[in-house]
Amino acid sequence: MASNGCRPSLPIHAIVSLVLLLLSATATCLPASAANSPKQSNKPSLKTVQSPDGDLIDCVPSHLQPAFDHPKLKGLKPLEPPVRPQGRRAKSMAGSITQLWTASGETCPQGTVPIRRTTEEEALRVRKHERKLVEGAGESPFTNHEYAVGTVKDGNLYYGVEATYNVWAPAVANTDEFSLSQFWLSSGTYPNDLNTIEVGWQVLYGQSYPRFFIYWTADAYKSTGCYDLECAGFVQTDNNIVLGGSISPTSTYNGKQIEVEILVWKDPKDGNWWLEWDSTVVGYWPSSLFSLLADNATSVQFGGEIVNKGHSGVHTTTRMGSGHFPEEGYRRAAYTRNLQVVDATNTLVPVKSLSLTAERPNCYNITKGVNSDWGMHFFFGGPGRSDVCP
Repeated sequence: MASNGCRPSLPIHAIVSLVLLLLSATATCLPASAANSPKQSNKPSLKTVQSPDGDLIDCVPSHLQPAFDHPKLKGLKPLEPPVRPQGRRAKSMAGSITQLWTASGETCPQGTVPIRRTTEEEALRVRKHERKLVEGAGESPFTNHEYAVGTVKDGNLYYGVEATYNVWAPAVANTDEFSLSQFWLSSGTYPNDLNTIEVGWQVLYGQSYPRFFIYWTADAYKSTGCYDLECAGFVQTDNNIVLGGSISPTSTYNGKQIEVEILVWKDPKDGNWWLEWDSTVVGYWPSSLFSLLADNATSVQFGGEIVNKGHSGVHTTTRMGSGHFPEEGYRRAAYTRNLQVVDATNTLVPVKSLSLTAERPNCYNITKGVNSDWGMHFFFGGPGRSDVCP
């Protein structure tokens, strides 16, 4: 992980889990009628679009988005995208990915950014996270979280990451559980100065659609950072992609595979971390948000994670990935392929070494491979509770 000799005391993917555990703990604080009501932000909207899944999307003038409430960003305007890294591979012919809110043909006007209204329940989770991380959490806070992850092991410094994911809608058994696939781009140690950028798809708390999400923190989750646009930080530049919005269609077992290519790279000129979602530049994390990530990342991880609350004393049936084990392979199992990192010359370099971790392989597992078409890749996932995962 960290190449400077300062290794995190906990795995990066595990640290995020504590945050999610804290967030889920607040889910029943309000009556359902209040908790499930979309809450409009204090930002003026030029237009509101209702998604088929019930989400309300507000089209907010770009210069009034939450990012510019940050003390370091006040008075600034969104930047133009920089030069992308060299060495990109040609896109595959897999199914294209879209977001459900655009199904009716609606989009936000130029000069605005789409912001999903959150429910009061979701807002409580965010506030719970922003308040603080539990004291002494480094001891054993992750007993409800299970992983199948790969960690890049080459000792280099990183200036970005790219990979292609197939997207599924794994069944989540309970309203206090989730299932996700993402990457972690980080530097520093927990619980001191951890900086992290995270991007992926996630099925949340009893919902049925996977959602595109981003996350960041600059102080090991103590007082900075958030999901999506829930706080001042990430600057969105695109008017078509909703952070936190549902993804549709998704991959089907033995059928069509729906893929998304995600790229994050550091602008060599300004130092900002830019996000591209399937050829669309979404926006950037200003370098001024970070301490260590203002320079580079020292750790890159990819993989899947679920929450297992262990209701009734048995393992959850919440699925990871497609809900099938990686040994089933293409069109049946979830995968992440063409793993690449960005080096100091703004060039994409294929990942050469990947260390795998599956905490409960009888429930969820991970396998890796390398070939000329998919480069370094891995299959991952599983069904959860079964005869071999009681």
